[in-house]
Amino acid sequence: MPLLEPARLSFRDDGTPYSERYGDVYHTEAGGLGQAEAVFLAGNGLPGRWRAMDRFTILETGFGQGLNFLATWAAWRRDPQRSRRLHYVSTELHPFSAADLSLLHAGLGALEPLGRTLREHWPTLTPGFHRIHLDEGAVVLTLLFGDALATLPQLQCGADAIFLDGFSPACNPQMWSEALFGELVRLAAPGATLATWSVAGHVRRALAKAGFDCEREPGFGPKRERLVGRLSAHAPHRPASAASRHALVVGAGLAGTSIANRLAERGWQIELIDQASTPGAGASGNHAGVLRPLPSLDDNRLARLTRAGFLYGLHHLHCLESHGQPTRWEACGVLHLARDPAHEARQREVVAAQGLPADFLRFVDAREASALADWPLALGGWWFEHGAWVQPPSLCAANLGTWPDRIRLHLGHTLKELTHDDGLWRALDATGAEIARAPVAILANGTGILDLEQAAALPVRSARGQVAHLPASEGSPPRIVVCRLGYVSPEIDGLRCAGATFTVDDDEPDLREHDHRENLAKLDFILPGYPHPPDGAPLAGRVGFRPASPDRLPMVGAVPSTRTIDRNTPLSGIPRHPGLYAVSGFGARGLVWSALVAETLASQLDGDPLPLERDLIDAIDPARYLLRPIRARRHDRIEE
Repeated sequence: MPLLEPARLSFRDDGTPYSERYGDVYHTEAGGLGQAEAVFLAGNGLPGRWRAMDRFTILETGFGQGLNFLATWAAWRRDPQRSRRLHYVSTELHPFSAADLSLLHAGLGALEPLGRTLREHWPTLTPGFHRIHLDEGAVVLTLLFGDALATLPQLQCGADAIFLDGFSPACNPQMWSEALFGELVRLAAPGATLATWSVAGHVRRALAKAGFDCEREPGFGPKRERLVGRLSAHAPHRPASAASRHALVVGAGLAGTSIANRLAERGWQIELIDQASTPGAGASGNHAGVLRPLPSLDDNRLARLTRAGFLYGLHHLHCLESHGQPTRWEACGVLHLARDPAHEARQREVVAAQGLPADFLRFVDAREASALADWPLALGGWWFEHGAWVQPPSLCAANLGTWPDRIRLHLGHTLKELTHDDGLWRALDATGAEIARAPVAILANGTGILDLEQAAALPVRSARGQVAHLPASEGSPPRIVVCRLGYVSPEIDGLRCAGATFTVDDDEPDLREHDHRENLAKLDFILPGYPHPPDGAPLAGRVGFRPASPDRLPMVGAVPSTRTIDRNTPLSGIPRHPGLYAVSGFGARGLVWSALVAETLASQLDGDPLPLERDLIDAIDPARYLLRPIRARRHDRIEE
């Protein structure tokens, strides 16, 4: 994984922000906001071109200090005929810290409230894609942190306007290369326009070769000319969105309520079915769960997905709070202790190799770990300062409560059969009576997906999990989450959660003494000598059944309609059930996966830019298993 190096803040004598790394200014001395309006907005025919559109998407090369975005956001807000939603996607190899942005935004004037809001939601400086929802979800900023030549090939979007705003071609030629312009063509919608301040001859020729018809126009400030362009007629099509924004969602746990929330924000009408009488009553009914990433030395797909899911999950929780939804959670921090000295050395190596911000991940030795946990510990481990515990049922309720007029609940109804006729999916109960219907159906019903014939190609397995509930007094240690081949939570409403077991193809619904003892043994491994309930004390805890996948990654996307396929078939060539999707395979990581993968599927269904890299979207495609053999695995237990 390439390290992400933040920008170093410096200024020229006249106060213009300057990059010592590239030997160039971030904007002309005539002013960044003026340049944004005269060059990029006017050069792309804005605000006029977004009027009466449902969605307008802008793609920018070089976010810098964010002045183009802030000027665009302000212009969009001022326009009473603006598009319903504004997507702004921008690349940045060297992002500023929030503290440096605060200095850079000191002269924003009337735009200062927008700048402050941006800084409040500014992501942790980690590589990858970061999605930020602003203006109650109407403005969506997607930041691609990393080299544009690496991040743009991973992007999927249909850009209506392009802002070319990298450092000058002489200082940073890669940002003006034929390779990059070729990616812009792939990412452009029909009729896409382009604007930039550079009129260098090789830039014009490279844009023309890529397919842009460009013209020079009067410039801004000291620049005599600027460049505007329009993509030729051979542009690719905009990503398709569903013809009818109406979906049937099966399951009211984390998976189902999350996809219902993300679609409802986009204006969809949702029919939500669950056999329980309340949301979050199944596998998502635990008293508390853990929200934290899982790093690796090679930054593999699991590490990247958990990092992205963790950061987006935190953002989603804050967004729910801004909508007045009372979710039970606390960013108390998560301590992931080493299993043994060799594992401790490995954890140190991961932290040193990845160079992530200390407030995201740092290694703490045994002394500091003991202080954080308020318990004597022999080894150190990873410290996630913003790690959290979350009460899943409250998150499910908040997901639904944000858009109550767009989500119709069908609780207390057990789905027996799905049928597809005349372009509609119909959910039927055991008597054959219809519960609800919609042109799009999304299976988010946990292990219940195993009972539906349409999902027969998915290798979902039921994983039984038992967690122990231990009495705890307020303020007792630990006041953070501590993990070590298991987890223990802080005191929450007089209880501490410890566990959990994870056994496959085990359908026992009742608490078991053996599993309870296993959880207490895990607790003793995490916090040696921690007091247990006396022998013979009544069992207290909870059992849930979670849908697990063979490769520990979720299954999110269109459901394949065949159980076998030539393994040379591309993923896009695998036949799918029309309008049928799955959100499954979370295993023990429902809190980490749910918000991000729901946003991903909702973006696919609505034709938005996607919030995840293309290779990660392929990695969670439910049809992936048809293209490779499923590795032999133990039938009794999966270690999480």
